[in-house]
Parts: sequence; structure tokens; C-alpha cells
Amino acid sequence: MRRLLTLAALLLAVPALAADDAVRIGNVDTTFRVVGRNDRVVIERYDDPKVDGVSCYVSRAETGGVKGSLGLATDPNRFSIACRATGPVTMRNQVPDNEVVFGEKASPFFKEIRVSRLFDRQKQVLVYLVWSTFSIGTDGSAYNSVTAVPLSR
Repeated sequence: MRRLLTLAALLLAVPALAADDAVRIGNVDTTFRVVGRNDRVVIERYDDPKVDGVSCYVSRAETGGVKGSLGLATDPNRFSIACRATGPVTMRNQVPDNEVVFGEKASPFFKEIRVSRLFDRQKQVLVYLVWSTFSIGTDGSAYNSVTAVPLSR
């Protein structure tokens, strides 16, 4: 019971933006489902809350069918990220070297897709990593994708 409470506290302590902070750019159906919506790839934009002028585009797989339509399916660990300077890149305040900046649920229970921002101070580059909090069946290595945005000099 103590472990369950600790896990719940950790999950609540991780900063994550709600799904409505994402701007849905669109989606593409990938697998036809007779009942329920089709499987699809969704593309969403997240604007970095602490760095003006940086937008991250995340593509991720969504499971369709009856379970997917009802929000009961666990989406697969298939995603990609591309972050770009969409204006002058300026940090509002000092940013930590490693911080979770976005997150979205990918299952009804514990799985979440997260985006972490890492700061390469030596090269003055912001590195964004998309990863999943759930990696069962992957031999312990999380699926991930990375992109980088240089700061203006």
C-alpha cells in the first residue's frame, strides 16, 4: 500500500500540461476499424511555456476500435518530435538543465507521453526529448525521439 501511495504521489508531482494546452494540427487514419473510430496518427503542437518562440510538434499513434473510441485503450509507444523556432527564441527566466515541460495521458491508468527539455549550456541549445512513462515489453528501454533548437546569439 505504501508503494502505491508513493507511486501516486510521484505521478501527481510531475508537472504536465493538460491535453487542452495542445493545439491539434490534424490526424491521419492508418488502420480501418469496422466498429469504432480508425487507428490514427495525431499531430499536436505544444508551445514551450518557459521559452518564447519555440513550438514542438509531436506525432503519436492513437488506437481506435471500440476501446479507443471509449478512451479505454492504451496507445502504442510510437511517437516523434520536431521542435522549431517559430519566432525569436528567448527564455523568460533561467531554465533548469532538465525539466518535463509537456505531458499527455496515453492510457486510462499510468501511461503518459512526456516531453523533457534539456539545456546544453556549452552549445546554447535546447534539446527536447519525447518519451513514455511505460516501457513494459521493451526490455526496459523507453521509446524516445529527440530534437534541438539553438538559442539566438
